[in-house]
Amino acid sequence: MVTRTLAGSALTLMLAFTGSAQPPTPQPPPGSPGAAAAPNAFRAKQVLGSKVLIQNNTAVGTVDDIVISDAGEVEYLVVNNDGKYTTVPWSAAAFNYEQRVATVNIAPAQYNVIPTYTATTYPQFFAPAYRSEVYKFYGLTPGQQRRMERREIRRP
Repeated sequence: MVTRTLAGSALTLMLAFTGSAQPPTPQPPPGSPGAAAAPNAFRAKQVLGSKVLIQNNTAVGTVDDIVISDAGEVEYLVVNNDGKYTTVPWSAAAFNYEQRVATVNIAPAQYNVIPTYTATTYPQFFAPAYRSEVYKFYGLTPGQQRRMERREIRRP
């Protein structure tokens, strides 16, 4: 199965976020008339560089990359912590886009046993054994399709 990382896949990422093959409708600037009625749209740069927190507000790095399947589905976040990379299933992260924070509900002790890799030793993201192992660390099962609106942190 062919995989793509964020580089060169901005359109695919936009399609995965919106679930549509149609060009996106221009969004009015926040605070302008009509902004409240406009659908939410999120851009890759709102995710890349986001701080990643786990339980107890423990910072574990920043979002370095996003992995997209050949079907255009966002599958993983790649978290960088001083040159050590960890794979986080997209469905395990909840985002606060304004604060640029992704929160993952996993204990620090559990997160510390997840295998890491370097920029030169990326794993086979879609190998069945790797996928199952990664999702298991987060208490999840690989699903068919993940949509952003299920993981967005809503402000009160």
